[in-house]
Amino acid sequence: MAKSKADTRVVVGMSGGVDSSVTALLLKEQGYDVIGIFMKNWDDTDEFGHCTAEEDSQDVARVCDQIGIPYYTVNFEEQYHDKVFTYFLEEYKRGRTPNPDVMCNREIKFGDFLKKALDLGADYLATGHYARVEHVDGESRLLRGVDSNKDQTYFLHALRQDQLAKAMFPIGHLPKSEVRCIAAEAGLATARKKDSTGICFIGERNFKSFLSQYLPAQPGEMIDIRTGEVKGRHDGLMYYTLGQRQGLGIGGSGTGEPWFVADKNLAANQLYVVQGEAHPSLYSEGLTATGLNWISPKLLQGPLQCTAKFRYRQPDQDVTITLREDGSTVDVAFAQHQKAITPGQAVVFYDGDVCLGGATIDKVHKIAPAEATVQS
Repeated sequence: MAKSKADTRVVVGMSGGVDSSVTALLLKEQGYDVIGIFMKNWDDTDEFGHCTAEEDSQDVARVCDQIGIPYYTVNFEEQYHDKVFTYFLEEYKRGRTPNPDVMCNREIKFGDFLKKALDLGADYLATGHYARVEHVDGESRLLRGVDSNKDQTYFLHALRQDQLAKAMFPIGHLPKSEVRCIAAEAGLATARKKDSTGICFIGERNFKSFLSQYLPAQPGEMIDIRTGEVKGRHDGLMYYTLGQRQGLGIGGSGTGEPWFVADKNLAANQLYVVQGEAHPSLYSEGLTATGLNWISPKLLQGPLQCTAKFRYRQPDQDVTITLREDGSTVDVAFAQHQKAITPGQAVVFYDGDVCLGGATIDKVHKIAPAEATVQS
């Protein structure tokens, strides 16, 4: 016999933002037994002793008091450091560009935090993500949020069946504008609070200066792929992303077109650059990705045509995916050449509104590999 809503306990992961605030409000209004919990994942006190986590925690307290639900704070700084931040640094050491939000959702929010919620007697864990989940024939499916501009399934693709079975996304059917209106009409303290952007542990700080605190920079040569000419010096390969245009410091030479990062040579500590956004070295015809998480319990059988995203908010691209024998590596062939595919980022697969899962980009199959085009 199914539980009544009044007997169904839902723990809401509250960030101090408007999305999680409205999530808690809607669940309370629907009659659930709601508990708000603020996660402290990072000590972000700056050099002036200012800590945004304290402000966010206070906002959670205000909202929960307004809604009339109990709230607590849990500290996952150690777990976050070991499972997310260490991974973040290791990927940059390898010259890749990681996506810590994906790891945080899988390991912390729907890992350690979900376990904590279940220990508190929760039936479900709810978050303010713009996504939806449905349960059909014993299978949990992850669906895109209705607001296509805010859909966050890209960051949730690594969740497993057991995690999705306990997940609730109460605002996934709403556009962001309506979420703001609901918060304003209810007089919530976070109704007009600005959305947080960027990686949580970096915040508003300069990315380059933050990363340099943990990884020693190794400057090196910046080389024109076409001619092999040294165009300048880079500050350290970890600071650059494939396809990057800004911050190269070599504008105004050659044809006058913008310069872009095309590739990295870790062994030689060289950064390859190209002039012009149409240069073939910026484009690829496919990729190989590892660590596949296939959300459906049904195994991937044979080549599958579907769509994919290689970065957040990118329009869907037609692809064909083929699973290798190890069961966790996939080869992805593009229907159209793609620009600036970046190792370390996620490739996420879709069938219409259904997020099928995803993997971490490991190798990019370039149309014109950088090393082959540099003239000796």
